[in-house]
Amino acid sequence: MAADTSTHADILISEVGPRDGLQSVKAIMPTPDKFRWIDALVAAGVREIEVASFVPARLLPQMADAAEVVRYAIRHPGVTVMALVPNLRGAEAALRAGAQKLTLPVSASREHSLANVRKTSEDMVEEVRAIAKLRDELAPGVRLEAGISTAFGCTLQGVVPEDDVIRLAAMCVAAGADESGLSDTVGYANPAQVRRLFRRLRAEVGQHAGAAHMHNTRGLGLANCLAAWEEGVRTFDSSLGGLGGCPYAPGASGNVVTEDLVFMFEAMGVRTGIDLEKIMAARVPLSAGLPGEPLYGMTPDAGLPKGYTQR
Repeated sequence: MAADTSTHADILISEVGPRDGLQSVKAIMPTPDKFRWIDALVAAGVREIEVASFVPARLLPQMADAAEVVRYAIRHPGVTVMALVPNLRGAEAALRAGAQKLTLPVSASREHSLANVRKTSEDMVEEVRAIAKLRDELAPGVRLEAGISTAFGCTLQGVVPEDDVIRLAAMCVAAGADESGLSDTVGYANPAQVRRLFRRLRAEVGQHAGAAHMHNTRGLGLANCLAAWEEGVRTFDSSLGGLGGCPYAPGASGNVVTEDLVFMFEAMGVRTGIDLEKIMAARVPLSAGLPGEPLYGMTPDAGLPKGYTQR
């Protein structure tokens, strides 16, 4: 019998598969399949879902139905519907569709920033400022997150100075972002580095320190999430089946697998609010919408340990 995980959670696991995952595969998931996938995630207890990216359809045809998906997802009570926006135009479209949280990618690597959004990091801080102003005018209840991309290194630039990362996060908060998290966009991070940077981030921006967005490119995704948790981080991005990566960062494969992340924390006694059996069952509509697309995850492959019961 599945556990009742709805009453309390110690951390927030933010599911980014419907955006980060889908924009990274060549196939386009039909809109009705996106709806069924979102329904299954909500049924499993997921409380925050990044459902779309508001970019031109010619650049990311996988996101052509972004407004429609947001309008569907916000019907679910108790779930924060999040959208990625690269600029002011995207932010306005997302807000008008009803998105409840906006996330803006601000890269600490100049080369990645230019490749990803065709703007410098400093330009993106001004974009944060403009979006915050628009948000205050149109929908003051919507939260704005500035995710610092390539915070741990970049395949284009190489080493990204830690001082640059922290300074950029602080600039984004000063420009109006409610929170600023750190993203291991290309899977370069290690646990010691994660602890060090999140410790500095929390010292610099306090309660405005945001999520840990880790990739499993070199097998360190879960270890890095654990390191972030030990530094006080309580929001973690992950993707069902490990879908995802960055199309503008060569070699950036694989988000942390939601199913494995939930199991790790639940096995530790850290409550996620997500039902393990139901989150693994959510792979069914995902596979139906993307037939033949490989899905990853050790926990779904191995199953739950004998005698394991979720609190």
